[in-house]
Amino acid sequence: MITNQFPWLTAIILLPLVGALAIPFIPDKQGKQVRIYALGVAIADFFLMCYAFWQNYNLNDAHQFQLAESYSWIPQIGLSWSVSVDGLSAPLVLLAGFVTTLSILSAWQLDRKPRMFYFLVLLLYSAQIGVFAAQDMLLFFIMWELELIPVYLLISIWGGSKRRYAATKFLLYTAAASIFILVAGLGMALYGDNFTFDIAALNLKDFPLALEIPLYAGLLIAFGVKLAIFPLHTWLPDAHGEASAPISMILAGVLLKMGGYGLIRFNLELLPDAHVYFAPILITLGVINIIYGAFSSFGQSNMKRRLAYSSVSHMGFVLLGIASFTDIGISGAMLQMLSHGLIASVLFFLTGVTYDRTHTLFMDRMDGIGQVMPKVFALFTVGAMASLALPGMSGFASEIAVFVGVATSDIYSVGFRTVIIFLAAVGVILTPIYLLSMLRLVFFTSNEALACDIDKSKKKNTNSEGAVCFGNNCVMPEEANFSDASYREIFIAACFLVTVIGIGLYPKVATQMYDVKTVAVNSEVLQAHTKMAKANPEIYAQALTAPKIVQSEIGTVIN
Repeated sequence: MITNQFPWLTAIILLPLVGALAIPFIPDKQGKQVRIYALGVAIADFFLMCYAFWQNYNLNDAHQFQLAESYSWIPQIGLSWSVSVDGLSAPLVLLAGFVTTLSILSAWQLDRKPRMFYFLVLLLYSAQIGVFAAQDMLLFFIMWELELIPVYLLISIWGGSKRRYAATKFLLYTAAASIFILVAGLGMALYGDNFTFDIAALNLKDFPLALEIPLYAGLLIAFGVKLAIFPLHTWLPDAHGEASAPISMILAGVLLKMGGYGLIRFNLELLPDAHVYFAPILITLGVINIIYGAFSSFGQSNMKRRLAYSSVSHMGFVLLGIASFTDIGISGAMLQMLSHGLIASVLFFLTGVTYDRTHTLFMDRMDGIGQVMPKVFALFTVGAMASLALPGMSGFASEIAVFVGVATSDIYSVGFRTVIIFLAAVGVILTPIYLLSMLRLVFFTSNEALACDIDKSKKKNTNSEGAVCFGNNCVMPEEANFSDASYREIFIAACFLVTVIGIGLYPKVATQMYDVKTVAVNSEVLQAHTKMAKANPEIYAQALTAPKIVQSEIGTVIN
């Protein structure tokens, strides 16, 4: 089917790719024109998607696919270029465009192989949008695999001292897990009389439970790796620890969200019966993520690894919301993905700003840099407050929605909900501890003696209040070359923080894009729960930490 309207989504997906292909022909040896060109392409694509959604996306029909385009690509294998957006994908497309555009701006001072860097980032831009917009499962798999290549190269070329190890680990984990997407897609496409990879058509198939369970398990592994679910998370701290700041922004801001998106799009929508069986596993893994990630952050002296484990912790709330069987819980999971995408991006960006000045990521070597970088300190503090879910920030709105969703779920027993909420609350308490301790170690001066002596005769200002020490290299504040945040850096951080505060004060600006869809998804899983309760009244009723079937639902099956 060829649509009569302008192919907005095709243009949005292909614009960065076509723009990337033109980079080798730009006459620019030092990379100054290339960076302006790449930023221009990214901004143009972001404004294009904003315009397309503003003109054509209907909030009241967010449960349906909109801006749909479908073209037969390789009919011999059933592959179609089928793209569209609904309440699940539209906000994540905008998030990808926003984060990637600002990450390109954050790499403004890059001077090593700029052509290749911007080429790979624009290629990654296209692949991200393709993942969220694809409505053909084979196309989804192709886009999913396509984004692995630029990420691998971006880490292995522009990363830290262990960049090749981190990049290879990322590639092995995600590529191996991706096999489950292909196998699951083939299994669903081959079932029944209608061979198709079209997601809407797959949603109409009635898969038997015996098939749904292995399909669900395989997809859970595939998306669990990308979402960094324990114990499939170990690639994430290494990747963040070695990646440059712009790539860490994309990793945390967008790529992790592909896992959460996949769980809702495929596991909940296509396999709701199996979700009833796996929900207690998801909610248990969510609590483990929250507590394990928080405790692990304490043991990290590297700023980026501390923030990476913080991401592991925050992704636990996504799992709790997905497994809550409530409208507000799934809505909170979506809001958590959007919120964390913004907050993590700005924190990794500011970590990169700090590294550019100090040339270290180890917090014990940054004692007291708040004296020379008060603007960076102020921005970092606001970002940390957002991450620890301070009221008025988007993190608070998303986490409280997840808590309310789990607490009000009629599917789970009171004892189960009490244990889950208590354990998740422990993680919430730990979050401000490790974030505030990070601020203290990095920006405040300790009372300990300096690790080196300073030649007072070389002071430019005898009224100086003290020295700033980076490892064994101590300089006076007025002699330090660690300048405060530039206007460009303040602008980038402000773009994120203003959005975070705006969503925190008025969450509806984000939730109205997907609420209709999350309600529809939750309705499907509730119907599946009722059907499973009819078939097996004792399901989950034996263990303290498992759901208890509501007796009033057992007698009725909603088809």
